[in-house]
Amino acid sequence: MDRLEQIKQPIQAEFEVFKQKFDASLQSSNPLLGEVINFIKQRKGKMMRPILTLLMAELCGEIKESTYYAAISLELLHTASLIHDDVVDESDKRRGQSSVNAIYDNKVSVLVGDYLLATSLANAALSADIRLVDLVAHLGQTLSEGEIIQLSNTNASDFSEEVYFEVIRKKTAALFASAAKAGALSAGSSDEKAQKAALFGELIGVAFQIKDDIFDYYASDELGKPTGNDMREGKLTLPALYVLNSLKDEAMMALALKIRALEANREEIAHFIEYVKVNGGIEYATQVMIDYRNKALEMLPETTSQELKDALTAYIDYVIERKK
Repeated sequence: MDRLEQIKQPIQAEFEVFKQKFDASLQSSNPLLGEVINFIKQRKGKMMRPILTLLMAELCGEIKESTYYAAISLELLHTASLIHDDVVDESDKRRGQSSVNAIYDNKVSVLVGDYLLATSLANAALSADIRLVDLVAHLGQTLSEGEIIQLSNTNASDFSEEVYFEVIRKKTAALFASAAKAGALSAGSSDEKAQKAALFGELIGVAFQIKDDIFDYYASDELGKPTGNDMREGKLTLPALYVLNSLKDEAMMALALKIRALEANREEIAHFIEYVKVNGGIEYATQVMIDYRNKALEMLPETTSQELKDALTAYIDYVIERKK
């Protein structure tokens, strides 16, 4: 049994139901919209966040109809945010596949993203749980705030890890936190228990983003992006921030600011990447990621069944060991 199958083992039947309901939620009689929706369906990923919602509902009680609506809502919101992000970042690839704006154009991409957002909220409403509607609405705000903080940080002259973690908590970890919390709420958990589930998801989400940031230091056709892609967009992530703050090399700090200002060429970015790798940036980020993984594991209740514990452990380990 591979890692993904182990993760889905306790919820295999329910996950199949989710996929059917998710596909059914995306329908349109408009030819262009229907075409883009079919394109999105074909390129959907492993559905890691809905899987987390289902697992947490199972952990906190049982998977109910509202669990499916919550999982669909969050996945649609996530998909919409990725479509909008690709427009903002002018990206033509999304994990090795063509982005929506690469196949169509920015106008279509923004409008389709808006359609998915509306469909997301409609599914949240179908849960008939105001707490889940509130969760999805606030997640949309949080994701937007994360993007804005990241954009405004391109003008910063310091290299703050605190700001970095604020951005990834709002842009990435918030999705995992909401997925876990939605599962707990849909199973009838108290607000206190649901908040613990949210923290569990946030820890996983931070580890997930650090892994993504480490990927940027290595060329990979599988990832669909060349080395230093984040830096070409002016983004400095944890490996670079650690080295810059540790060594305080004036020349490299000046180059880092040049990268932020989108003024560095490919050779300069390649030189900076090698500098970060040689000086322990990857090792530091990897250890921080493992620390988050361990904190998440420590949160699993002692009463967790062995099957669920194995599945959630496999989930966390998959996040930090994945190849893309």
